[in-house]
Amino acid sequence: MTDRGGRASEILRQLAAQYLSVESNRTSLITVTGVDLSMDGKKATILISVMPVDASQNALNFVKRKRSDFRSYVKKNSRLKRLPYFDFAIDEGEKNRRRIDELLNESR
Repeated sequence: MTDRGGRASEILRQLAAQYLSVESNRTSLITVTGVDLSMDGKKATILISVMPVDASQNALNFVKRKRSDFRSYVKKNSRLKRLPYFDFAIDEGEKNRRRIDELLNESR
């Protein structure tokens, strides 16, 4: 990824974290773990982690409903020239890492 793409991803990650901390209903903890920005900058997938894990689907539905509001928030709070299409997804890598930690702790 180019340096520009890396900066844009970091800006989007920070804005997503700020937005979700304000808009979340606090029934679950939604953490932004990363942003996958396409090479052309037209699509950004915001990766989230949810605690408790059984609330993941409800949290994902919530953030997907808020996509257009999030886009407006990014437009207002950043100086990005081109705003990508936003999507949200559960960070499976983080989910798998947590499961490995649980299994390692059980074996001790």
